[in-house]
Amino acid sequence: MSTAQLLGLSLISALLLWLGWPTYGFPALLFVAFVPLLLVERSIRVESKKARGWKVLGLAYLTFVLWNYATTGWLYNSTAFGMFFAVLVNSLLMALVFWVYHLFARRSTTGASLTFLVCLWIAFEWMHLHWEFSWPWLNLGNGFSEHTSWIQWYEYTGTFGGSLWIWLVNVVVFLSVLRFRQSKNPASLSRMLKAIALPLFLIASPLLVSLLIAQQELKSIGQVDVVILQPNVDPYDEKYDLENTEFVSRLSDLLPDPASYNPDFIIAPETVLSRSIELSRVPYDRSLNQLKNLTAQYDDASFLGGVSLIDRFREENRVKRQTNYYAAGRFYYDDYNSAFFLSGNRATELYHKSKLVVGVENFPYKGILQPILGDAMIDLGGTVATKTTQEERSVFKSNDSIAVAPIICYESVYGDYVGDYVNNGAQFLAIITNDAWWDNTQGHQQHLSLARLRAVETRRSIARSANTGISAIIDPMGTIQQSLGYEKRGSIKGTIDLYDKITFYNTHGDYIARLASVLGLFTLLFAIFKRGKMKRK
Repeated sequence: MSTAQLLGLSLISALLLWLGWPTYGFPALLFVAFVPLLLVERSIRVESKKARGWKVLGLAYLTFVLWNYATTGWLYNSTAFGMFFAVLVNSLLMALVFWVYHLFARRSTTGASLTFLVCLWIAFEWMHLHWEFSWPWLNLGNGFSEHTSWIQWYEYTGTFGGSLWIWLVNVVVFLSVLRFRQSKNPASLSRMLKAIALPLFLIASPLLVSLLIAQQELKSIGQVDVVILQPNVDPYDEKYDLENTEFVSRLSDLLPDPASYNPDFIIAPETVLSRSIELSRVPYDRSLNQLKNLTAQYDDASFLGGVSLIDRFREENRVKRQTNYYAAGRFYYDDYNSAFFLSGNRATELYHKSKLVVGVENFPYKGILQPILGDAMIDLGGTVATKTTQEERSVFKSNDSIAVAPIICYESVYGDYVGDYVNNGAQFLAIITNDAWWDNTQGHQQHLSLARLRAVETRRSIARSANTGISAIIDPMGTIQQSLGYEKRGSIKGTIDLYDKITFYNTHGDYIARLASVLGLFTLLFAIFKRGKMKRK
């Protein structure tokens, strides 16, 4: 192939990935999106003699930069540095996966190398869920979030089932294209049918399975009435300038008349009380007690919302890995992005956000990068601070023992992580978030869309409260039942079903990613062993 053809195919892959991505895209395009790039790699490997690795790396990087920018360029509205860092570095990691595949394919069979590629990509996505530069937004299985009727089987596989599905179809289409091009009579009807039969089967079979699963009855164990609040406060110009008591006043204006509607749960957004409260002062804080009094107007209602907390101390034996030090005051402090829960006369319960936004709420690999970057923050959207986390996925229980998961913002992107709330007894999920950092872009729309995947994986209803929108009620099939649009001030009143089913995915987590990692390593070691044995002969 000529350079122009290679470049054109790389651009086609980028275009297909972009047009296949939610919330605007049609995910069927993802089934063929990698085929042009696979053809690029094979052409370079077979036909080029110089700088083959650099060519593959460069063209793959071009594909992924365009895809990353087209789908997550909205990060720029929060910070230019964060957007460029996320786009350029994530694209490089994706391109390196293709480069490693290229090196492996030069020394192995087609079947082994493609198996290695699929496993390596899934292992890369799994890494993105666990390392300190975690950014799983573009994990392939997320691509079906607007078409949850296609992936009801996520309750068994999680999103890695979707990633595997996309790659299997791409690989089969790629092999069909190779056979079709090498055929002596490619235009014959029988060969054309053979070329498309297996890909169509691989696409249709999971769709049929999803349809069958959707027909099964999901038994509810009860219902609760909820009020979801959306105060629509600008985080740049207003949110962190007002006193917490002012926010309580604004929330009270959104609450229904107790005489006309008596909810079981009232849910407010992330850091709705944005002025930091001393952890030791929580029982006595005026704003929290005002909210408790407001909630008491409703019979047995519970209030869940977000709060900023701080815990100052001087004892060195209390210092954690995420503890900060304030040199001017000569004291340590833990900074928390937390959820609070008010129910009856009980003491205020707290959960501290534990999946943190890179750079905004944690400084990844601080010991290595801080000497290089200084105090620069990779602002992907949130409250700029180093936050302290907790190990346990706490579940709040109302006076009627109804258990709710307090999922804070970015945590809703992590399937296995959210599953831990369910395993701890959550009967429905509450997502509290502030997506206003990204303005009216694809950012807040994609974030809502990803929540739909959590509903399918866990078979739990979701009540989502977003500061500026989109707030919503999502059923366990991933369907949005009610919503309040972006930059709308108001509330949602609705009834949601409760469930206690523990799905296969809840029990086993990201087992597909673990198996793929093991298989990829086995494939690599087998290829090395086989090559060494052939050399000795």
